[in-house]
Amino acid sequence: MSVRVAEGIEFPDTADGHRWVAAAAIIDERGNVFAQRRSATRKVFPHCWDVVGGHVEEGEGMLDALTREVHEETGWRLSEVIAELHRLDWDPGDGAVRREIDYLVRVEGDLNRPTLEVGKHTEFMWVDESKVPLLHDARDPGDYFIADIVQKGLDAARALT
Repeated sequence: MSVRVAEGIEFPDTADGHRWVAAAAIIDERGNVFAQRRSATRKVFPHCWDVVGGHVEEGEGMLDALTREVHEETGWRLSEVIAELHRLDWDPGDGAVRREIDYLVRVEGDLNRPTLEVGKHTEFMWVDESKVPLLHDARDPGDYFIADIVQKGLDAARALT
């Protein structure tokens, strides 16, 4: 079964020499957004809340990476890419800028039982408007872009109804 992609979404050429990151703000039937906590042993953003996503591997397109990351990090299957939410360039401190694109998506699977990636994620929550402040965790206060992305996902999901 293929992934439905909303009209107007264009995926970038990931073979352009940049380091790309594919990220998914997964929504449930109520419009809540899935977040997961990175383990304390992670090199980048340890013990911080995050959305699903990761680096696009060599020879992989953005949609393929998004599909792979959703399955690796949750066990779910990507079913629909609804919207592009956000683009940002960031450097985790190693001098290599990542180009990240965050998409609003739907998945198939038991949304109450994600299969979190062992050793990489320790817990999850479905975020509604009242829980967005919980995403302001151990990061520098100027670096709460995950909360911003989740809020954009909540706003976009609300606009769908």
